[in-house]
Amino acid sequence: MQIGIDVGATKIESVVLDEKGNESHRERTDCPKDYFQIIKTIKEINKKLVQEFKKELPIGVCHPGIHSPQTGLVKNAPNCYWLEKKPFQNDLRKELGKEVFCENDANCFALSEALDGAGKHYKIVYGIIIGSGVGGGLVIDKKIVSGPNGVAGEWGHNQITHLIAKKESFESTNLREGEIESFMSGLSLAKKFNKKFKNNLKTNQIFELYRRHDLDAEDFIDNFKLNLAMSLSNIINILDPDCFVFGGGVSNEIDFLSDVETIIRKFVTGREYEGVLLKPKYGDASGVRGAARLGRKSVY
Repeated sequence: MQIGIDVGATKIESVVLDEKGNESHRERTDCPKDYFQIIKTIKEINKKLVQEFKKELPIGVCHPGIHSPQTGLVKNAPNCYWLEKKPFQNDLRKELGKEVFCENDANCFALSEALDGAGKHYKIVYGIIIGSGVGGGLVIDKKIVSGPNGVAGEWGHNQITHLIAKKESFESTNLREGEIESFMSGLSLAKKFNKKFKNNLKTNQIFELYRRHDLDAEDFIDNFKLNLAMSLSNIINILDPDCFVFGGGVSNEIDFLSDVETIIRKFVTGREYEGVLLKPKYGDASGVRGAARLGRKSVY
């Protein structure tokens, strides 16, 4: 039995899972936008659950960004900037007085889906997160692969291909604007749709227009499909995952994974693809469930 905690930009969610993955507890509270208040909130959650279950429980925490293997400080967490450059895991261990495992939220999503979710029957599982940002997590043989720099799986920060740049008339010299995330996140999609069609819509509204066969939206989402397929083909050509599992707010809008799978075959080596593109079994709950499965044996 283990506690899982998901620290997000707006909420802190907690679960308790037994050895079979069954939930014995689930709760959500607002996330303070203050580092020390977050630690205090997690300490209170832990105390409450220890009292409820009448024993100390191991605890895993997922959050945006990663702990730098070089410094032990959190980096790459723009949506939770109050965690940036903080020794989050060490401070939690000190305050709680026990072992605490911290891990990137996309990695925890991928771990959850690889262990007992949509990807449980596959060896190499790649978690794809498309929401306000674009991220990912890589799990091989039921273990998170984070790499010596802690950035394995972060496909959203790869540079877009020349073909995408040409098709999108991209000319900026800003490297961040040339990243996949700047073309495929929810925020960037809404921005680009407004620029192209002078129609200021939220991303979910664009997808709704697409489902209603609006011509502008259909053209726009067809380009999104192509960009997504090209980006995934780069991952396939390097790692060749058995499956991709999709999470995040934009992914929740996608009901055309079979279309993307067909387009992928145009770009992968040999023009063949036998992997699968899947929706998650546990949806937005996968991150916190993955956190509850963290331990020394869950990470390479």
